[in-house]
Amino acid sequence: MNWKGKTVGYALTGSHCTLEEVMPQIKRFKDGGASVVPIVSHTIMTTDTRFGTSENWQKQLKDITGNDIISTIVEAEPLGPSKLLDVLVIAPCTGNSISKLANAMTDSPVLMAAKAQMRNCRPLVLAISTNDGLGLNAANIAKLLVTKNIYFVPFGQDNPQQKPNSLVARMELVPETCYSALEGKQLQPMIIERFHSA
Repeated sequence: MNWKGKTVGYALTGSHCTLEEVMPQIKRFKDGGASVVPIVSHTIMTTDTRFGTSENWQKQLKDITGNDIISTIVEAEPLGPSKLLDVLVIAPCTGNSISKLANAMTDSPVLMAAKAQMRNCRPLVLAISTNDGLGLNAANIAKLLVTKNIYFVPFGQDNPQQKPNSLVARMELVPETCYSALEGKQLQPMIIERFHSA
């Protein structure tokens, strides 16, 4: 895919177990010629987990994108008036962020960036990663599915036997979904088999 001349906002929220999956997708945007603006939630900036340290993830983001990280609401707010982003993707997008986005809450840099993108009627792409996608968050996902200019990276149950409510996007389809979103199309099929658990 040719991303030359495009500015991609790449936002990450605190599904730490999927961060390793999304870093190569950020590089694919860069390799395709895009300018990538990294945006992170407070959790990414402050939390060390068994999947890696906050410092390590921040370094990877800076090294891949060559840009400073937007990590505060104040830094994210100008994305609206500037109309900087051609497309914004939130990958991974946690259930917490899905819930807040669906209910118009703006209390993080990522959600402020999403609000800015929606204000400009430009594509917002969500790559969900949530343990309650088929639980309480199902209603919020449904609201976002029918919201104009919001698109979903194809997703499915990642462990239906042990975590039947859990939904995770297929992160390797992030660039393809964004490309389709720029054309006003939802990448299909949207609901897929994510993993098959024996």
